[in-house]
Amino acid sequence: MAATSSSLQSIASSLNLLRATGTTIATAPNLLSFKNTINPVSFHNLTTAVRVSGSRRSFSVKNQSNTPDSSRPAKVHELCVYEINERDRGSPAYLRLGQKPVNSLGDLVPFTNKVYSADLQTRLGITAGICILIKNMPETKGDRYEAIYSFHLGDYGQISVQGAYVTTEDTYLSITGGTGVFAGAYGQVKLQQLVFPFKLFYTFYLQGLSGDLPQELLVTPVPPSPAVEASPAAKAAEPGATSSNYTD
Repeated sequence: MAATSSSLQSIASSLNLLRATGTTIATAPNLLSFKNTINPVSFHNLTTAVRVSGSRRSFSVKNQSNTPDSSRPAKVHELCVYEINERDRGSPAYLRLGQKPVNSLGDLVPFTNKVYSADLQTRLGITAGICILIKNMPETKGDRYEAIYSFHLGDYGQISVQGAYVTTEDTYLSITGGTGVFAGAYGQVKLQQLVFPFKLFYTFYLQGLSGDLPQELLVTPVPPSPAVEASPAAKAAEPGATSSNYTD
């Protein structure tokens, strides 16, 4: 504060001396004056002018957070598979939160089941993931889970999904990503409950893929029903009845 006061006194003395000698002072607009320069700024389009060496140049900053990515493939690829629990993998495991006699919030259900082609002639791989119980629904004798899991399909790659799994009805889950031929995948998948928790039928609506799906995956589905079974050769993983390096 002392230094500031001394500086102001010095400026005042200089001004008095100039007035006494008759010297005219031309005050620059940006000197000895203060102005609020804060103006509303649009975050969508911002144009800024810069003066460089006497020339006026401008550049624009554009908000791209909502700009569609036209390079991201939007074609929808439909893929159907069966998930079947053949009771030979120790799945599912039910981990209760505490010692409550009924299913309750937070119970965990890790699982893994076999995955077959839609015509039930080819063993493709497995599912692997976990379900977290969100709500027990005794009125419908069912449960609502948040499911997080992946389809591991050998050399074809992997598809990851997440969303609601209701044990008494069909549901849709989000496709959260993929690898291999499914790299870049997004979209949704319809889960059809056939026999809880042993038989399910999935219809994937895949977007974001760089190319078409292999023809060997695009077989005509066996109509979903509680009676469906994989072919004996596919169940036994015999040569010619499995995909390349299928996941077990």
